[in-house]
Amino acid sequence: MNDKGNNVSVLAGNQLDQLKNFTVVVADTGDFESIKEYEPRDATTNPSLIYQAVQMDEYEHLLEKAIADNTNSGKIGDELIDKIIDHLLILFGKEILKIIPGRVSTEVDARLSFDTDKTIKKAKELIDLYERNEISRDRVLIKVASTWEGIQAAKQLEKEGIHCNLTLLFSLPQAISCAEANITLISPFVGRIYDWYKSKTGDEYVGENDPGVQSVGSIYKYYKKFGYKTEVMGASFRNTGQIIELAGCDLLTISPNLLSELSKSDVKIEKKLYPELAENDNSITKISLDEKTFRWMLNEDAMGTEKLSEGIRKFAADIEKLEDIIENQLLDK
Repeated sequence: MNDKGNNVSVLAGNQLDQLKNFTVVVADTGDFESIKEYEPRDATTNPSLIYQAVQMDEYEHLLEKAIADNTNSGKIGDELIDKIIDHLLILFGKEILKIIPGRVSTEVDARLSFDTDKTIKKAKELIDLYERNEISRDRVLIKVASTWEGIQAAKQLEKEGIHCNLTLLFSLPQAISCAEANITLISPFVGRIYDWYKSKTGDEYVGENDPGVQSVGSIYKYYKKFGYKTEVMGASFRNTGQIIELAGCDLLTISPNLLSELSKSDVKIEKKLYPELAENDNSITKISLDEKTFRWMLNEDAMGTEKLSEGIRKFAADIEKLEDIIENQLLDK
Protein backbone atom coordinates (compact mmCIF):
# COMPACT_ATOMS: atom_id res chain seq x y z
CA MET A 1 0.00 0.00 0.00
CA ASN A 2 1.31 3.47 -0.91
CA ASP A 3 1.92 5.58 2.19
CA LYS A 4 3.34 8.62 0.44
CA GLY A 5 0.38 10.94 0.39
CA ASN A 6 -2.53 12.38 2.25
CA ASN A 7 -4.98 10.62 -0.06
CA VAL A 8 -4.12 7.13 1.16
CA SER A 9 -7.36 5.39 2.14
CA VAL A 10 -8.64 1.90 2.80
CA LEU A 11 -11.39 0.72 0.47
CA ALA A 12 -13.21 -1.75 2.70
CA GLY A 13 -14.02 -2.57 6.31
CA ASN A 14 -15.35 -0.65 9.26
CA GLN A 15 -13.45 2.35 10.55
CA LEU A 16 -11.66 0.34 13.22
CA ASP A 17 -10.37 -2.12 10.64
CA GLN A 18 -9.38 0.75 8.37
CA LEU A 19 -7.55 2.49 11.21
CA LYS A 20 -5.55 -0.66 11.93
CA ASN A 21 -4.05 -0.37 8.42
CA PHE A 22 -2.58 3.02 9.31
CA THR A 23 -1.94 2.92 13.05
CA VAL A 24 -1.30 0.48 15.90
CA VAL A 25 -4.55 0.37 17.86
CA VAL A 26 -4.26 0.12 21.63
CA ALA A 27 -7.10 -0.56 24.08
CA ASP A 28 -7.37 2.01 26.86
CA THR A 29 -9.10 -0.15 29.45
CA GLY A 30 -8.73 -2.68 32.22
CA ASP A 31 -11.74 -4.61 30.95
CA PHE A 32 -10.63 -7.95 29.50
CA GLU A 33 -13.83 -8.54 27.53
CA SER A 34 -13.45 -5.26 25.64
CA ILE A 35 -9.86 -6.15 24.82
CA LYS A 36 -10.94 -9.52 23.46
CA GLU A 37 -13.70 -7.96 21.37
CA TYR A 38 -11.66 -5.30 19.58
CA GLU A 39 -8.36 -7.19 19.19
CA PRO A 40 -5.86 -4.36 19.76
CA ARG A 41 -2.13 -5.03 19.61
CA ASP A 42 -1.36 -3.35 22.96
CA ALA A 43 -3.31 -2.23 26.02
CA THR A 44 -2.89 0.57 28.54
CA THR A 45 -4.10 0.89 32.11
CA ASN A 46 -3.97 3.68 34.67
CA PRO A 47 -5.01 4.08 38.32
CA SER A 48 -8.48 5.29 37.37
CA LEU A 49 -9.12 2.30 35.10
CA ILE A 50 -7.91 -0.21 37.70
CA TYR A 51 -10.00 1.48 40.40
CA GLN A 52 -13.08 1.20 38.17
CA ALA A 53 -12.33 -2.41 37.28
CA VAL A 54 -11.94 -3.73 40.83
CA GLN A 55 -15.45 -2.53 41.62
CA MET A 56 -16.84 -4.87 38.94
CA ASP A 57 -17.88 -8.36 40.05
CA GLU A 58 -15.91 -10.09 37.29
CA TYR A 59 -12.61 -8.69 38.56
CA GLU A 60 -13.19 -9.05 42.28
CA HIS A 61 -11.22 -12.31 42.29
CA LEU A 62 -8.05 -10.49 41.21
CA LEU A 63 -8.25 -8.15 44.17
CA GLU A 64 -8.96 -11.08 46.49
CA LYS A 65 -5.94 -12.94 45.11
CA ALA A 66 -3.65 -9.92 45.51
CA ILE A 67 -4.76 -9.61 49.14
CA ALA A 68 -4.49 -13.34 49.88
CA ASP A 69 -1.05 -13.63 48.31
CA ASN A 70 0.34 -10.84 50.49
CA THR A 71 -1.48 -11.18 53.80
CA ASN A 72 1.37 -13.24 55.26
CA SER A 73 4.16 -11.25 53.59
CA GLY A 74 5.33 -9.75 56.87
CA LYS A 75 4.21 -6.28 55.79
CA ILE A 76 1.68 -4.28 57.76
CA GLY A 77 -0.21 -1.01 57.36
CA ASP A 78 0.67 1.20 54.40
CA GLU A 79 3.51 -1.08 53.30
CA LEU A 80 1.12 -4.03 53.02
CA ILE A 81 -1.43 -2.00 51.04
CA ASP A 82 1.32 -0.75 48.72
CA LYS A 83 2.51 -4.31 48.15
CA ILE A 84 -1.05 -5.49 47.41
CA ILE A 85 -1.55 -2.72 44.86
CA ASP A 86 1.67 -3.64 43.07
CA HIS A 87 0.55 -7.26 42.85
CA LEU A 88 -2.90 -6.20 41.70
CA LEU A 89 -1.40 -4.19 38.85
CA ILE A 90 0.68 -7.17 37.77
CA LEU A 91 -2.32 -9.52 37.95
CA PHE A 92 -4.26 -7.22 35.62
CA GLY A 93 -1.28 -6.87 33.33
CA LYS A 94 -0.68 -10.61 33.25
CA GLU A 95 -4.29 -11.36 32.30
CA ILE A 96 -4.24 -8.67 29.61
CA LEU A 97 -1.06 -10.11 28.11
CA LYS A 98 -2.84 -13.45 27.70
CA ILE A 99 -5.20 -11.69 25.30
CA ILE A 100 -3.01 -9.28 23.32
CA PRO A 101 0.10 -10.03 21.23
CA GLY A 102 1.93 -6.85 22.23
CA ARG A 103 2.63 -4.80 25.34
CA VAL A 104 0.75 -3.65 28.42
CA SER A 105 1.39 -0.32 30.14
CA THR A 106 1.47 -0.35 33.94
CA GLU A 107 1.64 2.92 35.84
CA VAL A 108 3.89 4.03 38.67
CA ASP A 109 2.11 5.68 41.61
CA ALA A 110 1.34 9.27 40.53
CA ARG A 111 2.37 10.50 43.98
CA LEU A 112 5.96 9.75 42.97
CA SER A 113 5.79 12.09 39.98
CA PHE A 114 8.31 14.54 41.45
CA ASP A 115 10.72 11.97 42.90
CA THR A 116 13.17 10.54 40.38
CA ASP A 117 14.78 7.99 42.70
CA LYS A 118 11.52 6.59 44.07
CA THR A 119 10.04 6.37 40.56
CA ILE A 120 13.04 4.30 39.44
CA LYS A 121 12.73 2.09 42.52
CA LYS A 122 9.00 1.50 42.00
CA ALA A 123 9.44 0.79 38.28
CA LYS A 124 12.09 -1.84 39.05
CA GLU A 125 9.81 -3.43 41.65
CA LEU A 126 7.00 -3.70 39.09
CA ILE A 127 9.29 -5.17 36.43
CA ASP A 128 10.67 -7.64 38.97
CA LEU A 129 7.12 -8.76 39.79
CA TYR A 130 6.35 -9.24 36.11
CA GLU A 131 9.52 -11.26 35.58
CA ARG A 132 8.74 -13.41 38.62
CA ASN A 133 5.43 -14.10 36.90
CA GLU A 134 7.32 -15.18 33.77
CA ILE A 135 6.47 -12.02 31.81
CA SER A 136 9.38 -10.58 29.83
CA ARG A 137 10.12 -6.92 30.42
CA ASP A 138 9.90 -6.40 26.65
CA ARG A 139 6.12 -6.89 26.94
CA VAL A 140 5.74 -4.18 29.59
CA LEU A 141 5.80 -0.40 29.39
CA ILE A 142 6.18 1.41 32.69
CA LYS A 143 3.98 4.51 32.70
CA VAL A 144 5.46 7.61 34.29
CA ALA A 145 4.12 11.17 34.43
CA SER A 146 5.93 13.59 32.09
CA THR A 147 7.37 15.82 34.80
CA TRP A 148 11.05 16.71 34.60
CA GLU A 149 11.71 14.21 37.41
CA GLY A 150 9.65 11.52 35.69
CA ILE A 151 11.49 11.98 32.41
CA GLN A 152 14.87 11.70 34.15
CA ALA A 153 13.72 8.52 35.88
CA ALA A 154 12.56 7.05 32.58
CA LYS A 155 15.84 8.01 30.92
CA GLN A 156 17.72 5.90 33.47
CA LEU A 157 15.22 3.05 33.26
CA GLU A 158 15.55 2.90 29.47
CA LYS A 159 19.33 2.58 29.85
CA GLU A 160 18.69 -0.48 32.01
CA GLY A 161 16.34 -2.10 29.49
CA ILE A 162 13.08 -1.08 31.15
CA HIS A 163 10.86 0.49 28.51
CA CYS A 164 8.66 3.44 29.44
CA ASN A 165 5.44 5.17 28.41
CA LEU A 166 5.50 8.83 29.42
CA THR A 167 1.95 9.85 30.22
CA LEU A 168 0.11 13.07 31.13
CA LEU A 169 1.88 14.79 28.25
CA PHE A 170 0.36 18.07 27.04
CA SER A 171 3.15 20.16 25.54
CA LEU A 172 6.02 20.19 23.06
CA PRO A 173 8.78 20.70 25.69
CA GLN A 174 7.60 17.55 27.48
CA ALA A 175 7.67 15.65 24.19
CA ILE A 176 11.10 16.95 23.17
CA SER A 177 12.62 16.07 26.54
CA CYS A 178 11.22 12.54 26.25
CA ALA A 179 12.69 12.10 22.77
CA GLU A 180 16.08 13.41 23.88
CA ALA A 181 15.97 10.91 26.75
CA ASN A 182 15.36 8.03 24.28
CA ILE A 183 12.02 7.11 25.84
CA THR A 184 10.21 4.26 24.09
CA LEU A 185 6.77 5.90 23.86
CA ILE A 186 4.84 9.03 24.82
CA SER A 187 1.10 9.50 25.37
CA PRO A 188 -0.06 13.04 24.50
CA PHE A 189 -3.58 13.60 25.85
CA VAL A 190 -5.79 14.85 23.03
CA GLY A 191 -9.09 15.03 24.90
CA ARG A 192 -7.83 16.85 27.95
CA ILE A 193 -6.20 19.51 25.76
CA TYR A 194 -9.52 19.86 23.93
CA ASP A 195 -11.35 20.14 27.28
CA TRP A 196 -9.11 22.99 28.43
CA TYR A 197 -9.53 25.08 25.30
CA LYS A 198 -13.26 24.43 25.14
CA SER A 199 -13.68 25.56 28.77
CA LYS A 200 -11.65 28.72 28.13
CA THR A 201 -13.28 29.77 24.86
CA GLY A 202 -16.67 28.07 24.81
CA ASP A 203 -15.93 26.93 21.26
CA GLU A 204 -16.59 23.47 19.84
CA TYR A 205 -13.44 22.38 18.01
CA VAL A 206 -13.76 19.83 15.23
CA GLY A 207 -11.49 18.18 12.69
CA GLU A 208 -8.06 19.63 12.12
CA ASN A 209 -8.98 22.72 14.17
CA ASP A 210 -9.09 20.67 17.38
CA PRO A 211 -6.19 21.91 19.58
CA GLY A 212 -5.60 18.40 20.93
CA VAL A 213 -5.30 17.04 17.41
CA GLN A 214 -2.99 19.91 16.48
CA SER A 215 -0.75 19.24 19.48
CA VAL A 216 -0.24 15.57 18.60
CA GLY A 217 0.30 16.46 14.94
CA SER A 218 3.00 18.96 15.88
CA ILE A 219 4.77 16.44 18.12
CA TYR A 220 4.55 13.73 15.45
CA LYS A 221 6.04 16.03 12.79
CA TYR A 222 8.80 17.23 15.13
CA TYR A 223 9.81 13.65 15.87
CA LYS A 224 9.82 12.62 12.21
CA LYS A 225 11.66 15.78 11.11
CA PHE A 226 14.59 15.08 13.40
CA GLY A 227 14.58 11.29 13.28
CA TYR A 228 13.63 10.50 16.87
CA LYS A 229 12.76 6.87 17.58
CA THR A 230 10.31 7.62 20.39
CA GLU A 231 6.81 6.50 19.39
CA VAL A 232 3.83 8.85 19.58
CA MET A 233 0.62 7.35 20.98
CA GLY A 234 -2.36 9.72 20.96
CA ALA A 235 -4.53 9.21 24.05
CA SER A 236 -7.55 10.53 25.95
CA PHE A 237 -10.05 10.94 23.12
CA ARG A 238 -13.46 12.56 23.44
CA ASN A 239 -14.89 11.50 20.07
CA THR A 240 -14.07 9.43 17.00
CA GLY A 241 -13.45 12.58 14.96
CA GLN A 242 -10.27 13.22 16.95
CA ILE A 243 -9.13 9.66 16.30
CA ILE A 244 -9.81 9.83 12.57
CA GLU A 245 -7.85 13.10 12.30
CA LEU A 246 -4.82 11.29 13.75
CA ALA A 247 -4.97 8.21 11.50
CA GLY A 248 -1.35 7.38 10.74
CA CYS A 249 -0.02 8.31 14.18
CA ASP A 250 2.36 5.61 15.44
CA LEU A 251 -0.21 4.36 17.96
CA LEU A 252 -3.60 5.47 19.30
CA THR A 253 -4.97 4.23 22.64
CA ILE A 254 -8.76 4.20 22.55
CA SER A 255 -11.49 3.55 25.12
CA PRO A 256 -14.00 0.71 24.56
CA ASN A 257 -16.93 3.05 23.82
CA LEU A 258 -15.01 4.75 21.01
CA LEU A 259 -13.68 1.43 19.71
CA SER A 260 -17.31 0.35 19.51
CA GLU A 261 -18.30 3.47 17.55
CA LEU A 262 -15.47 2.96 15.08
CA SER A 263 -16.42 -0.68 14.59
CA LYS A 264 -20.01 0.28 13.72
CA SER A 265 -19.16 2.81 11.01
CA ASP A 266 -18.00 2.00 7.48
CA VAL A 267 -17.36 5.63 6.42
CA LYS A 268 -14.02 5.77 4.64
CA ILE A 269 -11.06 7.28 6.45
CA GLU A 270 -7.76 8.63 5.14
CA LYS A 271 -4.26 8.55 6.51
CA LYS A 272 -3.60 12.02 7.92
CA LEU A 273 -0.14 11.62 9.47
CA TYR A 274 2.93 10.21 7.72
CA PRO A 275 6.67 10.97 8.04
CA GLU A 276 6.89 12.74 4.70
CA LEU A 277 4.77 15.57 6.14
CA ALA A 278 7.79 16.77 8.08
CA GLU A 279 10.61 16.19 5.58
CA ASN A 280 10.31 19.49 3.71
CA ASP A 281 8.66 21.55 6.45
CA ASN A 282 11.22 24.28 7.10
CA SER A 283 8.98 25.86 9.74
CA ILE A 284 9.97 23.12 12.20
CA THR A 285 13.09 24.19 14.09
CA LYS A 286 15.03 22.14 16.59
CA ILE A 287 14.79 23.18 20.23
CA SER A 288 17.48 22.48 22.84
CA LEU A 289 16.19 21.89 26.34
CA ASP A 290 17.94 21.77 29.68
CA GLU A 291 16.04 21.63 32.95
CA LYS A 292 15.65 25.40 33.26
CA THR A 293 14.39 25.79 29.70
CA PHE A 294 12.00 22.86 30.13
CA ARG A 295 10.50 24.33 33.28
CA TRP A 296 10.22 27.79 31.77
CA MET A 297 8.56 26.61 28.54
CA LEU A 298 6.11 24.44 30.48
CA ASN A 299 5.41 27.32 32.86
CA GLU A 300 4.60 29.57 29.91
CA ASP A 301 2.08 26.99 28.63
CA ALA A 302 -0.91 27.56 30.91
CA MET A 303 -2.83 24.61 29.48
CA GLY A 304 0.12 22.21 29.82
CA THR A 305 0.88 23.31 33.36
CA GLU A 306 -2.72 23.10 34.54
CA LYS A 307 -3.55 19.77 32.89
CA LEU A 308 -0.34 18.09 34.10
CA SER A 309 -1.03 19.13 37.71
CA GLU A 310 -4.69 18.19 37.46
CA GLY A 311 -3.90 14.79 35.92
CA ILE A 312 -1.44 13.91 38.66
CA ARG A 313 -3.96 14.92 41.33
CA LYS A 314 -6.72 12.83 39.72
CA PHE A 315 -4.59 9.71 39.39
CA ALA A 316 -3.33 10.14 42.97
CA ALA A 317 -6.92 10.46 44.21
CA ASP A 318 -7.92 7.21 42.50
CA ILE A 319 -4.93 5.41 44.01
CA GLU A 320 -6.09 6.60 47.42
CA LYS A 321 -9.61 5.32 46.69
CA LEU A 322 -8.11 1.96 45.73
CA GLU A 323 -6.15 1.95 48.98
CA ASP A 324 -9.38 2.56 50.91
CA ILE A 325 -11.04 -0.43 49.23
CA ILE A 326 -8.10 -2.66 50.15
CA GLU A 327 -7.92 -1.35 53.71
CA ASN A 328 -11.61 -2.07 54.23
CA GLN A 329 -11.22 -5.60 52.91
CA LEU A 330 -8.25 -6.20 55.21
CA LEU A 331 -10.30 -5.00 58.19
CA ASP A 332 -13.04 -7.46 57.30
CA LYS A 333 -10.68 -10.41 57.42
